Amino acid sequence: MMTVRKEFDQGLEKLHQLIIEMGSFVEQALADSMEALKTIDVARAKEMIANDPKLNQMEDQIMEIGSKLIATQQPVAKDLRRILAAFRIASDLERMGDLAVDVAKVVLRLEGQELIKPLIDLPRMAEVVGQMTYESIQSFVQENVDLAYKMSKDDDQVDALYGQITRELYSLMMENPRNITQSSLLSFVGRYLERFGDHATNIGESVVYLVTGSRPDLNV
Repeated sequence: MMTVRKEFDQGLEKLHQLIIEMGSFVEQALADSMEALKTIDVARAKEMIANDPKLNQMEDQIMEIGSKLIATQQPVAKDLRRILAAFRIASDLERMGDLAVDVAKVVLRLEGQELIKPLIDLPRMAEVVGQMTYESIQSFVQENVDLAYKMSKDDDQVDALYGQITRELYSLMMENPRNITQSSLLSFVGRYLERFGDHATNIGESVVYLVTGSRPDLNV
């Protein structure tokens, strides 16, 4: 019986480590895509896009390990919640990686152009969602409900920045029709970052579910 529990604990630890690895990967992907955007560094954007399959592979590993644990160990209560939360968190992190790729793809579409304005609020927004990503994973590692709930407050800040960015880009469109295409692309980046924050908030919800057994709605 002790051997069975040891194998189960080892499986949970592997899930734990993979979630941490996915979180670090996503943080770096976001940072790389935003740095590429600031200077329209197409080579950096292409490199970041090429690395994306690694994140998908990590998610597949989590699904495989977790499914095997459920099938062979038949966990209940919090043990089962740990696996289900890992599934949900991995899915959110994979989507966050996709959104970072979407930012990099905007860089490709901007190749050869000069930015219509210095980027200030978009990097600020990326900084907030990057910190949210880190803290959401820390809340999982520590099973820290208070830190998980902080995602909701941080997400309000992200939403406010997104609104500010949208208004400013709309004004630039109105001032000069030649700004419309690039303003639209930069607006897409704001939308991707806003959704990034939503997924970090989802991770907070999964942590609360893991610890308490009930899932709150932090995206309100």
